[in-house]
Amino acid sequence: MVEKTVKSKIHAAEQPLNQIFSPQFEFSIPDYQRPYAWGGEQTSQLLSDITEAQQRNPEEPYFLGSLVLVKEEGNPKADVIDGQQRLTTLSILLAVLRELSENPQVRSEMHEYIVEPGRITAGIASNPRLHLRARDREFFTQYIQDQGKLQELLGLSDGQLKTDAQAAIRDNARLLHDQLVKLSEEQRMALIMMLTLRTFLVMVSTEDLDSAHRIFSVMNARGLDLSAADIFKAELIGRVPEHVRGGYADKWEVAEVELGRDGFADLFQHIRMIMTRVRGRQEILKEFREQVLDPYLKESTAASFIDEVLLPYADAYGTVIDRSYQSAGSADRINKWLVRFGQLDNQDWVPPVLWALKHHGNDEQWLDTFLQKLERLAATMLIRREYQTPRAQRYANLLRDLDAGLGLDAPSLDLEPSERLETLVGLSGPIYEARRVVKYVLLRLDETLTGNSGVTYEHPIITVEHVLPQNPHESSEWRSAFTDEERLVWTHRLANLVLLNRRKNAEASNREFDHKKSRYFSGPNGSAPFTLTIQVNGTSEWTPAILEVRQQQLMDRLANLWSLS
Repeated sequence: MVEKTVKSKIHAAEQPLNQIFSPQFEFSIPDYQRPYAWGGEQTSQLLSDITEAQQRNPEEPYFLGSLVLVKEEGNPKADVIDGQQRLTTLSILLAVLRELSENPQVRSEMHEYIVEPGRITAGIASNPRLHLRARDREFFTQYIQDQGKLQELLGLSDGQLKTDAQAAIRDNARLLHDQLVKLSEEQRMALIMMLTLRTFLVMVSTEDLDSAHRIFSVMNARGLDLSAADIFKAELIGRVPEHVRGGYADKWEVAEVELGRDGFADLFQHIRMIMTRVRGRQEILKEFREQVLDPYLKESTAASFIDEVLLPYADAYGTVIDRSYQSAGSADRINKWLVRFGQLDNQDWVPPVLWALKHHGNDEQWLDTFLQKLERLAATMLIRREYQTPRAQRYANLLRDLDAGLGLDAPSLDLEPSERLETLVGLSGPIYEARRVVKYVLLRLDETLTGNSGVTYEHPIITVEHVLPQNPHESSEWRSAFTDEERLVWTHRLANLVLLNRRKNAEASNREFDHKKSRYFSGPNGSAPFTLTIQVNGTSEWTPAILEVRQQQLMDRLANLWSLS
């Protein structure tokens, strides 16, 4: 018997959003997919990219990426293998635009992008365009796909949300609403036209699940596909004089091996930022060639680009990644700054650090002062929850200041009084709710409390723990020590938070104060490795009055650390 191998057909086509959110497709997110998880960073960036594309050229198509689907030809039902985060966020964006419109016809037409109204004569049933995973499907239908529920969604408290995905849906709806409500009706209408008519996704579909996963793997497996760096290498090495071409190819490959393929690809993004001093707006392949390489290619100076740009910055990037700065004096302070930067939740600080290492790598004192000022800027932007666009613009301005020779006096390194105040406000509130902020702040705070700026934390696990529990038992002593209102005020603030070098234990987290001190906040030798935690062990009781004093003391430490007063 001869087995036949059936090859699944693969279809790929560019589709505008008015065709994607149409009867042609009924999208479902399979339950084995991860939940919706985009945060404000990605959502803000999506809106910013679409808005900038519209302002740049309202007639030019804008490509938003790709979707990988399992879909039978002629059948609208489609399982989403890759692209659910983008599809879900676009649905939220369309819903916010629908609710903000003052025109009943526009609201009706926008609703049809979100929910198929059904057509009896065509045999089409009413149905949402997108079905989330089962656990969040009803929530998404109720607050996003049904009309008139946006304000109710925006007002939901954390306690009314059952999953992180539902919190992300609410938070991103809030963010988009806050941005779009500032626009006029005419501006929102222009954005709608840009979205529906001139924003495209590349739809890749196959009828076979295994084939779809292979497509997804190939599209995302860096190291298997041809990267932008590979193309730049071919263009540059090909322009190097033949008698030295082999040597330059070897230099290139050594740099790529030392950084790793992913790191080497990221390096081109950082070099583009350093040399253009503007945030990237299009794909690296197009922008890097036009904005960086063209002069070297036209003037046949490809070798000088490799010698004077690529290799020095590759060396600097290796120093950043490995925290391996070396000097005749003590390099520990510089490497400690690099460790701190690595604890941030973004890489936007990398280009200024690379510039500093390339231009002042032999001046340890200059580097130390510069990195201290830069960390202050980066930390305060983190605390103020600056999104990627304004954050990248600030670093671009800094690079301009540095190129202008302003050095340590660069205005972009300093903080406006309003920025210092906003940072203090962020630190004084329920900082635990800002999950990407709180651990960094506590680690920096703990450093200052040790009195040793060179302290390092090499624990494989570091977690943030509440002293006053988030959910004490009804019979707990915590209920008598704190009123409900006092718990609301203090639970998530700095004064009530400590660091642990172990995974959090839900049962132990809710125990009484004396038990937590003796069993949970102490190490094997009766002491905790963090000064923040040691301080708690030395406290006889935990009350609102003690927290108020502690909060002010910790705030004073941070205000002094980052010169916020």
